Amino acid sequence: MTLRINDIAPDFTADTTEGRISFHEWLGKDWGIIFSHPKDFTPVCTTELGYMARLKPEFDKRGVKVIGLSVDPVERHAGWAADIGETQGVAPNFPMIGDPSLAISQLYDMLPAAAGDSSDGRTAADNQTVRTVYIIGPDKKIKLMIAYPMTTGRNFDEVLRVIDSLQLTAKHRLATPVNWQPGDDVIIAGSVSNEEARRLYPQGWKEPKPYIRIVPQPVLT
Repeated sequence: MTLRINDIAPDFTADTTEGRISFHEWLGKDWGIIFSHPKDFTPVCTTELGYMARLKPEFDKRGVKVIGLSVDPVERHAGWAADIGETQGVAPNFPMIGDPSLAISQLYDMLPAAAGDSSDGRTAADNQTVRTVYIIGPDKKIKLMIAYPMTTGRNFDEVLRVIDSLQLTAKHRLATPVNWQPGDDVIIAGSVSNEEARRLYPQGWKEPKPYIRIVPQPVLT
């Protein structure tokens, strides 16, 4: 299946380092991030998992659940976690899914059906497209997808920034401009008429063009 933004994130049941889960049930009414890895004991992913573990308290503060996925069996993840703790200073503090049948990788369109039904004998290069970040909203819809090549480490500070934007714009009828950071000015969504905008923002707005209406960011709570 092909996934797009605003599609329902496919549900699945899987073994993780914290026990067996049903994904939608595990998410509950929270935001979620799932990020995938083509194989255990790969160098770039080792750095990513360590950094995500260090950053996890920031996602916790925002009510965002974090879960990783690697195509190898869960039993292998413990050894990798020890290496991550040793080399990165912190081990994963979130569940890691095992996907040895490749079923979830295929369900999320990261591998084709022709990849088969076993991770045995497959190299990281064989699974190189299993390098995607998904942000999922409380409505279980996909809000963001970013796929990375194996040679480029992911920017989880940017993922955190996107979460701030998504949560702000989910609460307010706004959009965030290029390179927005929390506290910067924001843009009134195009779906809001000027009449409605006057009620929402009685103090007015800056309007360099009729289709660009800029206001201070509301306080994030």
